[in-house]
Amino acid sequence: MEKIAEFRILDLFCGAGGFSFGMHQNSHFKTLVALDFNEEAANTFQKNMPEAEVVTGDITDTDVKSLIIEKSKAVGINMIIGGPPCQGFSMKGKKLGLEDKRNYLFKEYLKLVEELEPEVFVIENVKSLLSTAGGYFREQILEYIHRLRYNVNYGILNAKDFGVPQSRERAIFICSKSKDIALPIGNDEGVTIRDAISDLAYLNSAQGSFESDYQMKADSEYQKKMRANSNKLYNHQATAHSKVALEKLAMIPPEKGKEYLPDELKGNQKFNTTWGRLVWNGVSPTIDTRFDAPSNGTNSHPKLNRSITPRAAASIQSFSDDFIFYGGKRSVGRQIGNAVPPLLAKGIADKIWEMYEDGKNDI
Repeated sequence: MEKIAEFRILDLFCGAGGFSFGMHQNSHFKTLVALDFNEEAANTFQKNMPEAEVVTGDITDTDVKSLIIEKSKAVGINMIIGGPPCQGFSMKGKKLGLEDKRNYLFKEYLKLVEELEPEVFVIENVKSLLSTAGGYFREQILEYIHRLRYNVNYGILNAKDFGVPQSRERAIFICSKSKDIALPIGNDEGVTIRDAISDLAYLNSAQGSFESDYQMKADSEYQKKMRANSNKLYNHQATAHSKVALEKLAMIPPEKGKEYLPDELKGNQKFNTTWGRLVWNGVSPTIDTRFDAPSNGTNSHPKLNRSITPRAAASIQSFSDDFIFYGGKRSVGRQIGNAVPPLLAKGIADKIWEMYEDGKNDI
């Protein structure tokens, strides 16, 4: 095969761009075309990675699909990445498998692989995809990949093993035409919540603004790395909590949880993790789209009486401070919570490049 000097990426279901932003931290990867259905997420992607052409539209729309194929061929796309939604991957949906209409987006991703024939493609998804229905869907996906004549390695990666201060497990498939690319192993950096957000330990409920000056010095290597390309702080805005929520938070000591609330205030949530504070010397549980609500889980500040801000959540996801999120409050929450942690994406990119740079393991 001809030596690859650069991977030119098509990012499908790109969201705000965590997957691409992380890949870009390896200089041999560049996203040139991206697609998402959500306008605000696509706008965030475009403003942070202006070299990419971002298309907003439905992947099942014939015109949109034709446009993506046309643009991808024009710029020589040789890699596809993305995390197709998979609502139908359940015991109930087993009967139809990839034919289940709820899984059509997964199939559309693979159809574009078939059409564009990239050298490499990477699928990212929920970890339960590998085990649901006794591995039925996993086997269907592998069968499709093998039918396209790609080599594939897959498994579960945890973001915390790649310098991300968050335990976030995801199923990853790395597929290549000419190489046998193992999943990356990660490292032992052990970045904590303190490392990530101790410099953001101010603001009370309802305080903050879209753009502000840094108020505290960076006091960890992680914070220095996050600030390296930014002179301002963005998205550090605290939720305006209700009076009742503030009273409940005031009852919870630093780094503790709802066990400190009287029974009548614990609410109807069945999970013990609701109304939990993050722990300074630990990692965050998986950041989701409603990190702004204390009742949603363990996403309140370790000591302050508020949930974490979008900037703090972005830092816990490993977005550097120069990555700015645009849109309404709910939209920004979804953009951050749904993103692939950039440092996890970088780990995948580094492993892929290691194989192509050294010409290892040619099939």
